[in-house]
Amino acid sequence: MTPWVRRLLIANIAVFFVQWTMPELAYQFRFVPALILSRPWTIVTYMFLHGGFMHILFNMMTLFFFGPRVEQRLGPSRFAQLYFVSGISGALLSFVFAPYASIIGASGAIFGVTLAFAQFWPDAQILVWGIIPVRARMMVVLTTVMSLWFGLSGMSGGIAHFAHLGGYAGGWLYLRWLKLRADRRKQQWIGANTPPPAGLLNWQKIDPRSVHEINRDEVNRILDKISASGLASLKPEEKLFLSNFVPPDDRVPPST
Repeated sequence: MTPWVRRLLIANIAVFFVQWTMPELAYQFRFVPALILSRPWTIVTYMFLHGGFMHILFNMMTLFFFGPRVEQRLGPSRFAQLYFVSGISGALLSFVFAPYASIIGASGAIFGVTLAFAQFWPDAQILVWGIIPVRARMMVVLTTVMSLWFGLSGMSGGIAHFAHLGGYAGGWLYLRWLKLRADRRKQQWIGANTPPPAGLLNWQKIDPRSVHEINRDEVNRILDKISASGLASLKPEEKLFLSNFVPPDDRVPPST
């Protein structure tokens, strides 16, 4: 059991028992999209309410089975962010497509967690209802198609299908953002550890006044960047560009 999975299980179960003894709690903290401006807290609190024993049992079992591996992969803080981003995005998509619905349940957040599991382990086999074997990737595809069909057809059966879809969308966007940020940091690291072209070692000799006006602004920008953050802060393409403007007599010849 990982830290955030444990916290979320305890919080959901505790709120369910309080809700059971105080039924009016659901009316105060459920999410009604049309009332989001007057009750903004419900965009989060609705995730901790459930409509019955089977509702919370299914959600918590899904969190229990999929959550720990995802949290171990992402780390506790990012897992918590994934969970709440998915739940909030589930509420926001419901705001667009089902503004007058009354929504409770952690399903949107749980769907975001299952999407992350399917992304990291797409070929993992899952037994639906403990009987039907389905690969994780296919499970996401099937549940997406089902949610679209029932949501758009109006055959909701009291299930917030758009919250499920919103959970998938929020989870995907969050994971995509993590990947883009990791790629950006990787590029920055590569740029910082790429030795400058030989001619750039005497970059101080560059005279912007001698640079053609077409390139002068870019040369000044890069020189300012060096002054502020050092030569290592330049991207590889910036280093190559600036090396073209070092006076020929001051370029360092390549070693042989």
